[in-house]
Amino acid sequence: MQEKFIELFKEALEIDGRAIELSDPFRDYDEWSSLGQLSLIAMLDEQFDVVIETTEFEKLTTVGDLLTAVSRKMTS
Repeated sequence: MQEKFIELFKEALEIDGRAIELSDPFRDYDEWSSLGQLSLIAMLDEQFDVVIETTEFEKLTTVGDLLTAVSRKMTS
């Protein structure tokens, strides 16, 4: 699941040619924008059938935090 998530994450933010680490603060990426956030949220809904509300999303800081939130919602 982690590999698939990272590939889809990179696709949603249009990140090419660099590795993504779970410890990375995703808001620090040059590709991060409000449009990128919307793309990411839409991808989570479409690919994983997971909805993360804005207030919850704002509390997530790293790629790993986001993956953990998605995993929890998939199992609940």
